[in-house]
Amino acid sequence: MKTLLLAASLSISLAMPALAQDHSGHAMPASIGNAATEAFTAANTKMHQDMSVELTGNTDVDFIRSMIPHHQGAVDMARIELEHGTDPEVKALAEAVIAAQEKEIAWMQAWLAKNGG
Repeated sequence: MKTLLLAASLSISLAMPALAQDHSGHAMPASIGNAATEAFTAANTKMHQDMSVELTGNTDVDFIRSMIPHHQGAVDMARIELEHGTDPEVKALAEAVIAAQEKEIAWMQAWLAKNGG
């Protein structure tokens, strides 16, 4: 029995890195008539479309170009929270996300400008 449990645990552990990289779970359900849900769905769709950048073969450039829309998606979702959310702690987190991500986006854009991206 212990061997069976160990084998099951090991197979789950080995599958975890693949599951961690599967972004299909990020897809949001079709609109259910809620303005926030509709906004999240639109932001999520835009982020994933914008992350599909043409790859250059330069790992650094490709990473930065892919991360800018990823970070922008976080900003867009945080703005939805500020507009529709009610929990003060979550709204404070959204404000912090916006500040941090906008700073990082600016840094990445400057890096691309300097490095031919």
